[in-house]
Amino acid sequence: MKNNDKIILIFSGKQFSGKDTVAKILLERFKTFKRIGIADAIKMRYSQKTGLSLQEIEKNKSIYRQDLIDLGDWGRAQSPDYWLNSIIAYNGNTIVTDIRVEHELNLFKKHGAFAIRVEATEEARSQRGTLASKNDNTETALDNIKDWDYVIQNNGTYEELLQNTENLISAIINKYGENI
Repeated sequence: MKNNDKIILIFSGKQFSGKDTVAKILLERFKTFKRIGIADAIKMRYSQKTGLSLQEIEKNKSIYRQDLIDLGDWGRAQSPDYWLNSIIAYNGNTIVTDIRVEHELNLFKKHGAFAIRVEATEEARSQRGTLASKNDNTETALDNIKDWDYVIQNNGTYEELLQNTENLISAIINKYGENI
């Protein structure tokens, strides 16, 4: 692992596959982790820049939306990996739930991230929400990747997902030890 002082868990999966639900379960179990999505990195920087709290930004996102878009664009103009690197540089254990394309996956893996794929059938996902842009690159780009550190199935009940997540927790502890 490149970042010996911290652990990065990254999640990939289609919309409504359960990435955030699995992450929430892990956050309840592993208290040393913080969830930081790529959009969250932009909001965190905007908060530092403006003095607004993250809660204020989230609550009134429509008011700040253009500023957030502009800041996101500014960062990507500095480097296409600007926001990804800001997450990697975060000083602490991190869960990233929105890895969408191979470049993002490879960059995080280069920094020692533990890559988790959450899979669910289209039928199961459509019962959880309205599927949109099913053929968009951000939905399909990682479909053929096979070398995940862990794949978790989420086609059943929440209780079944909890059990499947216990197996993931065991895999994480086996890799990194109990004290995480």
